[in-house]
Amino acid sequence: QLQAFGGGLVEAGGSLRLSCAVSGVSLDRMGWHRQAPGKQRELVARIVGGMTYYTDSVQGRFIISRDNAANTLYLDMNTLKPEDTAVYYCNVHPAIVAYWGQGTLVTVSS
Repeated sequence: QLQAFGGGLVEAGGSLRLSCAVSGVSLDRMGWHRQAPGKQRELVARIVGGMTYYTDSVQGRFIISRDNAANTLYLDMNTLKPEDTAVYYCNVHPAIVAYWGQGTLVTVSS
């Protein structure tokens, strides 16, 4: 499993950095997903080689990055909105079921 951490409670407009400690897999193809209450899990950002992708709702606010030396994937989330409230997960890309961890909860208050 890949475990995400760094979530918490933040006010709208605030920022958070999520981290994902990676072992046994390459950081070359990774993604961040989230699942809001009552909704399906969605891919919000991915990094494949040197290319990044963001879903429209986070474009310009979230940044996915990795530190190969530290074996860590990051998601910098800025200008957070209440609709960003969700459990966030990291996984390889495309996602592998066995790698889903418990995720980390991000709650954005209005």
